[in-house]
Amino acid sequence: MSDAALWVAVIGAGLACLAIKLVGHLVPEHALAKPRVARVAALVTVALLAALVAVQAATSNGHVVADARLLGLAAAVVALLARAPFVVVVIVAALVTALLRLAGLP
Repeated sequence: MSDAALWVAVIGAGLACLAIKLVGHLVPEHALAKPRVARVAALVTVALLAALVAVQAATSNGHVVADARLLGLAAAVVALLARAPFVVVVIVAALVTALLRLAGLP
């Protein structure tokens, strides 16, 4: 893919996102005030974040891999279950991952 085609794709994707956001402002407010809509919106956000975490922690170059990132994620889950603050959860995950990589685990 050439640089020009890549830029066209990036600009096109940006314009599409902007258009979707603008269309969202046209939805009547009473439609958004329904409890079901609010619940779905909250669940979609959580599902997208979970998918992002899964892809970043368990794939490399399009292949599923088990490496230090998964153990770091597991440590983050333990910290979350212990009700640690979010910053501590991130630091625990990064520290566990770094120590495992230092120990030779890919």
